[in-house]
Amino acid sequence: MAQLPGKVALVTGAAAGIGAACAATLAREGARVLLTDLDDARGEATAARIREAGGEAAYLHQDVTQEDRWPEVVREAETRFGKLDVLVANAGIAILKPLLEMSLEEWRKQMAVNVDGVFLSVKYAIPAMKRAGGGSIILLSSVAGIRGSAGLAGYSASKGAVRLFAKSVALECAQDNIRCNSVHPGIIDTEIWDKMPLSSGGRNAPPDARAIAAASVPTGKLGTPQDIANGVLFLAADQSSYVNGSELVIDSGQTAGRVGSLSPH
Repeated sequence: MAQLPGKVALVTGAAAGIGAACAATLAREGARVLLTDLDDARGEATAARIREAGGEAAYLHQDVTQEDRWPEVVREAETRFGKLDVLVANAGIAILKPLLEMSLEEWRKQMAVNVDGVFLSVKYAIPAMKRAGGGSIILLSSVAGIRGSAGLAGYSASKGAVRLFAKSVALECAQDNIRCNSVHPGIIDTEIWDKMPLSSGGRNAPPDARAIAAASVPTGKLGTPQDIANGVLFLAADQSSYVNGSELVIDSGQTAGRVGSLSPH
């Protein structure tokens, strides 16, 4: 039986990777889904695949950092599908650079997408969810939003902001039947690794996600976008109705502790 019958979801950054997996999964479970992204060709293709599989989906071009676009996107969800029940704020970027190599422009760009974009998505989704009688807001953070990492100061700061923002939203919206939770992926096999700017300190190739997972994840496994989409589905569905202001960590144990055991000798 479908877990999201009659629900309407908005997924940002949905053209590929985790966003595309989330959109397809929610649609498979009965939700009508509005996808947004900057990559129009792939966004349209993702929406088309969902429709070909029997789901209901539409795509819109959107820069999540532009406030004037947000009322239009939310209005489109309500006009086309009748309401808005679920927000998956997934759009984000990663700039992997040591702090002293990062320019203020890069810092601000990352904050604009990862923090401002999330703020705007929530700000404009909440009134629509109130009109719908409630909803579920799901914010994509990261394991980097839980603990620090050398070379990830800017990214960690942005994802840590999302983590605490989710908790505050949950408290502000509790009386409106609107839940808000954050999802914290570990090392996931997506294109974000290939898009990371190179370091002037000698790194001349994108990070090897598989090698990072082998070294830092207890199981040694690299996660998939579907692993994250499965968690997002749980938070979108009524089965998680008592889950609010929480962190769903999906990292195969990466943040649980140090790999290996301590010898008493």
